Amino acid sequence: MTIDDEWRGDFDDTDLDALHADGFGHPVTRTPWRERLERHSLGWLCAREDGSLVGFVNVVWDGAVHAFVLDTVVARHRERSGVGAALVATAAREARAAKCEWLHVDFEEHLRPFYVGACGFKETAAGLLAL
Repeated sequence: MTIDDEWRGDFDDTDLDALHADGFGHPVTRTPWRERLERHSLGWLCAREDGSLVGFVNVVWDGAVHAFVLDTVVARHRERSGVGAALVATAAREARAAKCEWLHVDFEEHLRPFYVGACGFKETAAGLLAL
C-alpha cells in the first residue's frame, strides 16, 4: 500500500464529501469545501491511494502561533492503517514551518487513543461552550 499525501493538495468537493460521509458515517452533503478551506485554513492534507482520496485533515489557525486540527477523516477501509497519524504528523510539521507554536485538537473520548496515543498530543484542561 502506497499512500501519498499533499499539503494544500487539490481535491474535488464531491470527493471530500464522499470521504466525510464514509469516515463519519453520515449522508453525503454538498459542502463547499474548497471555498471554506481557502478562507479559513492554514492548509490541509489530502491522502490518496491509487488516485482515490482516502484521508484528509484540515489545519485552521489564528494567523499567529495557534493552529487547530479539524476534520481528520480516513476512509473506513484504511482505518487503523497509520494514514490518520501520518496526516496529523505532516500537519504538525507544516504548522511548525508556518511558525505556529501550538497545535490544538478537540476530540471525543473514543478518539483519545488516536490523538494522545498515536499522534502524541498531550492532555490539557479545556473548555467548550455549546452555542
